[in-house]
Amino acid sequence: MATATTTTDKTTAAPRRRKAAAVAAPQRLRIKVRAYEHNVLDASVRQIINTATRYDAVIAGPIPLPTEIKKYTVNRSTFIYKDAREQFEMRVHKRVIDILDPSPKVIEALTNLSLPSGVTIDVKMI
Repeated sequence: MATATTTTDKTTAAPRRRKAAAVAAPQRLRIKVRAYEHNVLDASVRQIINTATRYDAVIAGPIPLPTEIKKYTVNRSTFIYKDAREQFEMRVHKRVIDILDPSPKVIEALTNLSLPSGVTIDVKMI
């Protein structure tokens, strides 16, 4: 009985690598805006969009996200009256704005933007 020996050459089976420069995805600036009052939120979103369009940026949005509602139930009295309760709720309104391929002028203008109090902004580069 003859045994066959096989040799494997590891140098010929090199892994394939992707070219990062050829498949570059466009950068995106994602801005998440949150506020308790929807009027203040819409005014600040309008201000962000006007600033971005002034520098010829391509904008996707504003996209309304679901309103986050937190409900709290509290007893009206301190001791006996369990049936008397009050219910309170906090609503957090949210919007998302995407700016496609932002230029440095757009980013600088958005960082210098002053928005009303009560508006929270999260900015991410995707």
